[in-house]
Amino acid sequence: MDPVQGSGGFSPDDETPVFVISVAAQLAGMHAQTLRQYDRLGLVSPSRTRGGGRRYSARDVTLLREVQRLSQDEGVSLAGIQRILDLENQVKALRDRVIELRGQVDALKSVLGSGSRVFAAGRAGEVVAVRAGQRPARSVIPSSDVVIWRGLR
Repeated sequence: MDPVQGSGGFSPDDETPVFVISVAAQLAGMHAQTLRQYDRLGLVSPSRTRGGGRRYSARDVTLLREVQRLSQDEGVSLAGIQRILDLENQVKALRDRVIELRGQVDALKSVLGSGSRVFAAGRAGEVVAVRAGQRPARSVIPSSDVVIWRGLR
């Protein structure tokens, strides 16, 4: 039997808050008071028990090590570290959004197929569908209509 999983079927992942502050501090190689300070500053936000005790996940411990590395090895201030972490979170969110949008584009491409249509102005100023790379037939009737088209924003 796996000692981590035990008999209850519990198998923690990187997000599961399982470490008390003393264990997290030891795993991160720093003092528990430093973890409390980082929590107050919002650099690392551990989960809380009902009684208010901090519980750290493996991801929190990894983040604590990165904060320590940036501070000690790179000489970055705590405010700078907070900015770096915020920007990294924004980049991750944007990457996730790009993946989501690519999936939507792929789904739309599969629905439209390779013969997708382009819309253009027809002879009388109406909207007509043409194949990509083609132009609508030229108008021989002079038109005085003005069509204003505003693209998607």
